[in-house]
Amino acid sequence: MAGELFSYQKADQLLNPEREELVPIDQVIDLLNLQGNEKVIDLGAGNGYLTIPIAKKTDDRVVAVDIQQEMLEELADRAVEQGLENIDRMPSGIDYLNFPDNSFQRGVAAFVFYEVNELEQALQEIHRVISEEGRLLIIEWEKSNHEEGPPLDVRLPKEALQEKLESVGFSVSNGNLNSNIYYMVVEKVKHL
Repeated sequence: MAGELFSYQKADQLLNPEREELVPIDQVIDLLNLQGNEKVIDLGAGNGYLTIPIAKKTDDRVVAVDIQQEMLEELADRAVEQGLENIDRMPSGIDYLNFPDNSFQRGVAAFVFYEVNELEQALQEIHRVISEEGRLLIIEWEKSNHEEGPPLDVRLPKEALQEKLESVGFSVSNGNLNSNIYYMVVEKVKHL
């Protein structure tokens, strides 16, 4: 069962300075291993908590995908305020991505998979659009009883998500940002 969509009406919460303690931007950038010339897709970008700093670290395009147009409009305003011109916005769910195969060298999906109804379809689409040498960073809530985050019953257990990722052709390494949030660094399985 997918969780409820995080409302654009609460978008300010996504930019709360305390969020940096939960999801340290520098650590996210390090895990993405950005070299400065990658095209990046931010899945479930919201109002750009990660999109903006990623766009500052690459000379190529960053495509922000979010199902809520209002979130993308806030992101556009923030990008203009910061003088960024390399962010494109795509109002869409993540279960169908209107991009050619192997379009992106990097991707990030933070706190979005627990909201997706067709997770297997979404993972297949992501696998399709990430390049052979690409990398996807996933950040999700641990299935634990912390106050922050969505209800326990909609959180994705790390093991279940890893199994689904491997079934569509990704290799996975994982860790924790803190006791309530895990991450996965995901790459396409290399075939000899």
